[in-house]
Amino acid sequence: MNIHKNARLTPLRRAEMALAVLGGALTKAQAARVYAVSHKIVTRWVKRFEQGGRSHMIDRSSRPRNCPRQTDQALASRVITLRHQRRTGKHIALETGVSPATVSRILRRAKLSRMKDIEPAEPVVRYAYSEPGGLIHLDIKRLGRFERVGHRITGDRKGQSNSRGVGWEYVHVCIDDASRIAFTDILPNEKAVSAIAFLKAAGRLRQAPRCHCHTRHDRQRLMLQSTRLCKGLQGARS
Repeated sequence: MNIHKNARLTPLRRAEMALAVLGGALTKAQAARVYAVSHKIVTRWVKRFEQGGRSHMIDRSSRPRNCPRQTDQALASRVITLRHQRRTGKHIALETGVSPATVSRILRRAKLSRMKDIEPAEPVVRYAYSEPGGLIHLDIKRLGRFERVGHRITGDRKGQSNSRGVGWEYVHVCIDDASRIAFTDILPNEKAVSAIAFLKAAGRLRQAPRCHCHTRHDRQRLMLQSTRLCKGLQGARS
């Protein structure tokens, strides 16, 4: 049930109003004034309460009980079958003899409006290494240096091109595939010497004091993962 923001009666208030009328505390006219609704609304909810109690205080579906002009199920099945043969809506309408609007309505109800809905994409299967330290992801990101505050802060664009050519900084990133523990560092280059130094620094991750944990269990779990990560890194270096 989706009650709009201006609704005067909720299921609880409807039951309260019906009980007040049936108990004799209020007449229907008085209930209409107290609950700011019409006499017809009061009569409706009192009658429904007499029929089924509180369970009848929710809104009923506005869908009709029968639809004599509804598209025949056999025709709808044929439209869906043709759609699975990758036919367009216009082609299906010409072959079945119904209007394109009817074909569109059937396809929308069957969730086949778009061609890609006929063969939905397979869900992405994420892989994750089962043992911490068994698989390490390494990456290097090159970032340009700057030697002074830019024009976005100062508002002055004069001489901004003179700061070019001051060099680069290289962000080395290491992420363990199983535990998702990450370690980063900024080094002057992306050569083998720097990469090896970064890998050694990542091996000392368990000794880092800045580990923010909420519980003792979390600290023990992360220390165990860090130990396994270091063992994996030592094995990779060997």
